[in-house]
Amino acid sequence: MKLLKISIAAFLVLFVISCGSSQQDQAKAKLTTPQGTEKVAVFAGGCFWGMQEGFSELKGVASATSGYAGGTTKNPTYDEVNTETTGHAEAVQVVYDPSIISFKQLLDVFFVVHDGTQLNRQGPDIGTSYRSIAFYTNEEEKTQIEEAIAKSNTSQLHLGQIVTEVRPMATFYPAEKYHQNYVKLNPNQSYVTAVCGPKLDKLRSAFPNLLKDAFK
Repeated sequence: MKLLKISIAAFLVLFVISCGSSQQDQAKAKLTTPQGTEKVAVFAGGCFWGMQEGFSELKGVASATSGYAGGTTKNPTYDEVNTETTGHAEAVQVVYDPSIISFKQLLDVFFVVHDGTQLNRQGPDIGTSYRSIAFYTNEEEKTQIEEAIAKSNTSQLHLGQIVTEVRPMATFYPAEKYHQNYVKLNPNQSYVTAVCGPKLDKLRSAFPNLLKDAFK
């Protein structure tokens, strides 16, 4: 009976602090159009709230947008992705200036700020929509992803082997407006403080030289 009570309590905690909510305006955000020599990278690493905030704090990043990628459903909503039937994962599109921050440096941040050894989950968020994916646009980026995975496996920053999917760039669909800049707008929300906060603290500690002045 004691074990049953513990299991029920754990379930309730996960339910309360899960990422996302369907009781919101379903209007979608607009994507930022790269300017000049800016490039685009897309990463999926669990709940997009913390991932978006993390990438947005890096110098050279013009924008970071929460959305969905890797699946087959066109223009999916959060509710649809949450059913785990669309094939999509919560992801972040990063528009960045390669003269200031490189794709390799974005990868370094990606593999520190989330645990790429967790299969189809990230912390309290469970399901294929929370799986780890690094998308590439050319063979050079693919090689850099593979090298970053090998580096992460060797460093043993996280226990176990990296299970991050390495996939060619897919169509990125922006998430609903209420998901954008969620951490910044809701700093005291329970999930933000319990899950996103520690991830961001880890990023800021590991990469102080990559942070914009406002976050140093």
